Amino acid sequence: MKCSLANIEGLSAEVGNLENLGPEELNQTWRALFGSERPRRVCGDLLIKALGYRLQENAVGGLKPATRRLLERWGRNGSQRGPLAEPARTQLKAGTVLVREWHGVSHRVTVLDDGFDFRGERFRSLSEIARKITGVRWSGPLFFGLKSSASEQRDGAE
Repeated sequence: MKCSLANIEGLSAEVGNLENLGPEELNQTWRALFGSERPRRVCGDLLIKALGYRLQENAVGGLKPATRRLLERWGRNGSQRGPLAEPARTQLKAGTVLVREWHGVSHRVTVLDDGFDFRGERFRSLSEIARKITGVRWSGPLFFGLKSSASEQRDGAE
């Protein structure tokens, strides 16, 4: 969603004005923006930041779906003690065959115990093979579909 300069300036002024509001005005603003009573623990600077974010979200859009899913997952895991678990990495077993079509040509890679076999030649990484196929640097796991792109993880697929 695109906003005009005037809309952005108005939004900026509205967000900046939040600090000038009294407690009851902030509560009214919360009810208007969120459709519910303000949680007791949301107060002070956090309240102003939450209201400011909601104003911006309403004006220019919210989080991408992938970011929302990531935060929801972290929120579910956040009640547990210890570090948040990283997403599981794909483990390839020896003998697995990866197939990737590139410019109409099907390429087959066999996973070995200590690397990969491509056209009878041994490689240490999928990235080396992806570079050999395309002629440019690629993330091997990305090229062979074993992970999604950073932009998709960051921005989400829409």
